[in-house]
Amino acid sequence: MSNITEDGLSVSYIVVFSVISLHLIIYWNYFYRTINFCENNTRMVAKTVLITGCTSGIGKETAKDLAKRGAKVIMACRNIDLANKIKEDIIKETDNCNINVRKLDLGSFQSIRNFARQINEEESKLDVLIHNAGIAQFFRNKVSEDNLEITMQTNHYGPFLLTHLLIDLLKKSKSSRIIVVSSLGYRFASINLNNPNPTNVILPCYLYLVSKRANVVFTLELARRLESAGIVVNCLHPGVIESNLFREFPIILYWLLKFVLKPLFITAEEGAQTTIYLAVSEEVKVSGKYFKNCAEASLTRKVKDSVLGKKFWEISERIVKLQPTDPKI
Repeated sequence: MSNITEDGLSVSYIVVFSVISLHLIIYWNYFYRTINFCENNTRMVAKTVLITGCTSGIGKETAKDLAKRGAKVIMACRNIDLANKIKEDIIKETDNCNINVRKLDLGSFQSIRNFARQINEEESKLDVLIHNAGIAQFFRNKVSEDNLEITMQTNHYGPFLLTHLLIDLLKKSKSSRIIVVSSLGYRFASINLNNPNPTNVILPCYLYLVSKRANVVFTLELARRLESAGIVVNCLHPGVIESNLFREFPIILYWLLKFVLKPLFITAEEGAQTTIYLAVSEEVKVSGKYFKNCAEASLTRKVKDSVLGKKFWEISERIVKLQPTDPKI
């Protein structure tokens, strides 16, 4: 009897979330469908850019665009074989051979530390750090090797640690930038400071929205802390894109999203435009702001709460287990 009840509840959750998802996709794209392309022609020669999660989607398009501009691009990816194939494609398309693939799994603190150690040894400076990688567990709870909820670790705690470990390289650049890919979905979530590691929730998909809110809170607090360091920090909403995230959906819903609703999504190239704009535009002087469609956008009042930002920062420090020898921000 309990199995029937659990199965019934599972189906109910899928149906409810599916309906909500479809409505959100339609709503977001109806009101935010207009796409502004980054028309800035700034060259990035002699600039070093590190992008996480760039084997597909907007990360791949961002890497390709910045390579065309002459940047040295470090592709920080979990799947090295696929990343190397993408690297070769980008080299053929851009004639820029200055592209490196490095292993990074944001779901593992040890992997992050190994990666950061390698980058600090290989590079003399870092001009742009783009936190692009992101995952979502829509229907299954999953815990990382660090005993953290995997979506929160990959999307927030991992980038939080990585930023600390690379901050000294960023300070060696005259005008470095940190860019965090968030989402408009942050508006539909809240951060529970009493449960920053929610490993057993009824709807794991909700934690994707929580992680996107964490991205915004992190960006604002990071900008405050780096105000005197000359490092520009901003976050963005890329748009609603057909991405690998939706592969977690039940097969019927996945195909529904892929084909029936495909006209409502924007392309990966379109979704990469605001990231590219924040990476290259000399017009971007502000820090601690939120952008969409290549322009500054407003944030909700609650997400800008500096008291919450400071508390969440301190909680994040404890969760990632910063060491006395780690760089401080």
